Formats: sequence, structure tokens, C-alpha cells
Amino acid sequence: MNAIELLKQDHERVKDMLNKLTETGERAVKTRTELLEKIEQEISLHTRIEEEVLYPALRQEGDKEEVKMTHEAKEEHRAVDDLVLPDLLKTDVGSLEFSGRAKVLKELLEHHIEEEESEMFPMCEKTFDAKRLEEMGQQMADLKKSLKKAS
Repeated sequence: MNAIELLKQDHERVKDMLNKLTETGERAVKTRTELLEKIEQEISLHTRIEEEVLYPALRQEGDKEEVKMTHEAKEEHRAVDDLVLPDLLKTDVGSLEFSGRAKVLKELLEHHIEEEESEMFPMCEKTFDAKRLEEMGQQMADLKKSLKKAS
């Protein structure tokens, strides 16, 4: 599987979980807790494979616009990983505050996904040939597998 296909599958999985999370009510404590755990794991794995495989390749082989885009994407990851997600994890899953924070997480990630899929991924398909995208996809799959084993 090529890198873009793998990342798009991750995006779909996370969007699906975020939709389910934001549709839950305050009484769905167990469901919210389980979904949040899965979302946190997916985001963590996805961020690592992008930042360790795709972004460095784009910085090395891409043009100025692609390099700039990787820095912006990394900052969006940081906003989710360091600010929004930790706050959500500390929030009582049975509260209205949780609902609000979950919605903010969903909106941030949807924006990030939209930018990657509409801007960054098409640039990647122009920058890298099919063989290189396959190689990166394999690197990402291997890294993901080893990270899952380690956790």
C-alpha cells in the first residue's frame, strides 16, 4: 500500500471514531472512555509515521511550499497532542465540558485532514513516484506495527 492510501485510511478511521464520540451523550461514559482511548492511540501512531517518514521526505525532496506545509502540519499536530487532547483526557467524560472539548478536537482534526488530503497529498503524488510512495507506505506500516507492539 502506498503512503497516501495508508494515511487516508488512518484519517477515515479517526474521523469515524470522532463522529461516534461527538454523537454520544453524557451518560455514555464507558463508550466515551473506550473511544477516547482508541482515538488517542490512533492519533499518536499517525503523528509518528507522518513526522518520521513523510514529512522528512518532503523536506528533503520537496520545494519550498511543501517544506512550509510540513512545518504547518507539525504545528497542528502539536496543538492537538500538547493542548487539546491532554485537556480532553483530563476532563470528566460524563460532563458537558467533555462534549465541547471533543467537538473542538474533531474540528481541529477535520481541518488538518482536509488540508493534508486536498493540498499536501496531491503535492506528494507529484513529488514522489509510485515506487517511492510504496516504499514510504511500507516504512509507515512497519513503524506502526513496531509501535503497536511496544505499547
